[in-house]
Formats: sequence, structure tokens, C-alpha cells
Amino acid sequence: MVEKFIEVENAMLWTKKRGDGIPVILISGGPGTCNYLEPLSTLIENFCKVIMFDPRGCGRSTYDGEGYDLKICLQDIERIRCEYGIEKWVVIGHSWGADLGLAYSLIYSHSILGYVSISGTGIQNDRDWKNAYNRNKAEMGEVIPDFEYEDNKIVHRSLIDSWRQYIKNPNLLKDISHLELPSLFIYAENDIRPSWSIKQISNLINISKYIELKGAEHYIWLTKQNKLGEVLGDFIKKFK
Repeated sequence: MVEKFIEVENAMLWTKKRGDGIPVILISGGPGTCNYLEPLSTLIENFCKVIMFDPRGCGRSTYDGEGYDLKICLQDIERIRCEYGIEKWVVIGHSWGADLGLAYSLIYSHSILGYVSISGTGIQNDRDWKNAYNRNKAEMGEVIPDFEYEDNKIVHRSLIDSWRQYIKNPNLLKDISHLELPSLFIYAENDIRPSWSIKQISNLINISKYIELKGAEHYIWLTKQNKLGEVLGDFIKKFK
């Protein structure tokens, strides 16, 4: 295991490397949260070189007190790849981190072996989707892991605003449909978030597979750890 800080413009990013093998980066959701994907790392680090990080302004990474946009997030991820000397890696994101990973796949496609979305939210700002999410959250709730650090609300707000602007790009869906990238979309049967937006994206990409895990919730590793590890392993090991 290696922990180190990587210097980027106006910040120092905390990163951690675990395991050796096929290079993988894990991107947490939020936005505005610290890394919480350590349990996910344990499922694949026996055959992967897993990189995790706290986004700028979150967890152990430094913060200048300001919000920032999607472009900076993507530049930070690419900087991590270069700093670790990785030519190409598998990008795995959870929740909003899966959406960020999709944007990274479009802009830095030369840096990617494959893309995995776990419980992503999709390319949408839909009122019905939000109403369904809020209703399910109130009626059913969900199991949430313990986060080591508090969320950064300023970072969260600035990135949500930036994301909503980004998805208005009139060419975005066309660009996604042109991705020639092995992709895996994993969703949970009992996620309180509607799945239709992720199914749409999966169907746009030619080399794509959608898998829904029975009995799982949004943080899939809390309820279906072994099955998630099996699905990830089947996909990632193809890149040996």
C-alpha cells in the first residue's frame, strides 16, 4: 500500500494505491464526499493496482474554500494517472462518481481500458426521477456506509451546478453513442433511485452490458459484496 499527495493547480490531492496488476481508479460519488470505496478495493486488489483519492476540498485533500467545476475534476483524475505512470486504466465510479467517470471516458478516451458504472444516476435532471427518489427515500430509506469525513457542501453545490450545465451539451448523447469502449453498468434491484436513466446510457454504447443485482441496494458492497466482486472480476480480468 502506498499513500501520497499529488500536487495539482491550487490543491494537493490525497491518493492511495493498493494491490498490483490491472490499473484501476475508483471514483466516489457525492459530489463533495471523501473516498469511501476502500471496501470495493478489497474485492479486486488481488489482481488490480487500485488507485483511490479524495477529491480536492474533500477528506484529506486540501481546499482553498472555493467551489470548482467538472473540468477541474477531470483534469485532477488525469493528473493522478500521469503521476502514477499509468498508460491506461479501468475507470470505476459509484453514484455521481460513475457519471463523472462517463465524462472522463468521453474527454480522455485515450487513457481508458474500460469503464464501469456502479449505481450511477445518468444524464438527466428529471423532475419525475427526483420525485421518485425522494418518495422512496422517505418511505424506504437506505443503508449508508460510515464516511470518514464530512461532506463539503460548497464543493457539492458547485459540481452539481456544473454537471447540470454539462449535460445540456446538444451533442452529448451523440458523443456517448460513438464511444467504442468496453463498458459495464451495474445497478441494484432495491436502489431507491430509478434505473431508467442508466439503462438508456447502457443502450447507447455498443460495447456495453447492463447487470442488475437482485436484493442489492445503492451501496451494493454492503448487501451483495461477493456477487459484486464476481461481476467486477469477470469484466476487469479481460484486460490482462
